[in-house]
Amino acid sequence: MPKKTKTENKKITQEEYEKKVIELADKGLTAEKIGETLKKDGIHSKEYNKKISQILGKKYINPDLKNVEEKLKKIEEHIKKNKQDKRAIREKDRVFAQLSKSKKYFKISLK
Repeated sequence: MPKKTKTENKKITQEEYEKKVIELADKGLTAEKIGETLKKDGIHSKEYNKKISQILGKKYINPDLKNVEEKLKKIEEHIKKNKQDKRAIREKDRVFAQLSKSKKYFKISLK
């Protein structure tokens, strides 16, 4: 069997790197997925001055917050269909509290 060779790093400028990150973010990828995609292409983010989250700026959403918000939406949809589900109502309150604590921790205004 042939040996696996390491992918050689592609050298691109800082501006091209930032454009590529923004382009991938516009496709709907999270910062983690952007990093994985760049790594597959042979571009390593550690070689550049800015982190992916810094490049995205206000577009960047912490993955923990994003996951909790999605969970809350799913529970709210479930409660609309099943109004008698007491456990789901309690779970909604718990997840909402978790979301507000996370937003307070990350210093994001509560909506």
